[in-house]
Amino acid sequence: MYAHRPIAEALVAAGKHVLCEKPLAGSLEDARAMAELERSSDVVTAVGYTFRRSPGIAAIRDHVQRGELGDLTLFSGRYWCDYATDPKGPLSWRFKGGAGSGALGDVGSHVIDAAEYVAGAITSVSGATLSTQIPKRPLPLGAVVGHNAAPVSDEFGEVENEDTASFTARFESGLIATFSVTRTGFGLPNGLAFDVLGVGGRAAFDQHRPAEYLFDDAQPDARTRGARQIIAGPQLPYFAGGVPMEAPGVGASNADNFTYQARAFLDQVAGVAEPLPACATFAEGLRTMEIIRAIVESSQAHGAAVTVPPAV
Repeated sequence: MYAHRPIAEALVAAGKHVLCEKPLAGSLEDARAMAELERSSDVVTAVGYTFRRSPGIAAIRDHVQRGELGDLTLFSGRYWCDYATDPKGPLSWRFKGGAGSGALGDVGSHVIDAAEYVAGAITSVSGATLSTQIPKRPLPLGAVVGHNAAPVSDEFGEVENEDTASFTARFESGLIATFSVTRTGFGLPNGLAFDVLGVGGRAAFDQHRPAEYLFDDAQPDARTRGARQIIAGPQLPYFAGGVPMEAPGVGASNADNFTYQARAFLDQVAGVAEPLPACATFAEGLRTMEIIRAIVESSQAHGAAVTVPPAV
């Protein structure tokens, strides 16, 4: 991620379109420069928030925007993963960098973006706590690819960022939220999930079950009330033209979401008449990094409330 800015600047200078992985950059300074680059360039630039491609998440967003949950009362988001539970896992680049570059930057950025995508802008965070469960890891003997295991030496190095974080947030609408993220959650391969509650309904999504979401509202007959399993199909937004098989019950895995994102980015580049929904922008990537910075500041101030800069 520390190479994102120079690569993006070189590509834009050459007139190339850029789809950048998240986090947008290795520092806020670089991220702000990339957002300014986006504002001043004529090419298409985007950042990879793949979960925006999930039909279930998009459907819940539509419920919220149509007022079908009533005034929102609580958002509870989490991203629980297990890729760092093994203390013998190599000390890769994922465990380097300061506070906020660990579980928060890796998986927390996704659930923060999903929360704003569904429920609007976050204005402040508070009560933040960061912790590291495995403070030292063995040094790898060679290159480490992704989250994969690799041969390691007998020498150990310090983990420099957080394994786990939790915080609360307040949205522009007045909605309050709770968040928790971890990379040391045993048995949870890819656990992005959230619940959004309102005075007139509720909805929930879990990436471990991507072909569905739960929805509950005030049915006319009390006998039929309760959470209902909505199977993802062509009736949901972001489904047609996005998932590999346009049939009910076909979920959207991470790989599917990456493919969908690439197709949407190419639609933007080609300027097709009816494009798929646009990818997140560099400005939105910067936005998430500013929220993460506020979370870190809250943790350093023993949980004090920290204001998030307004969305541009």
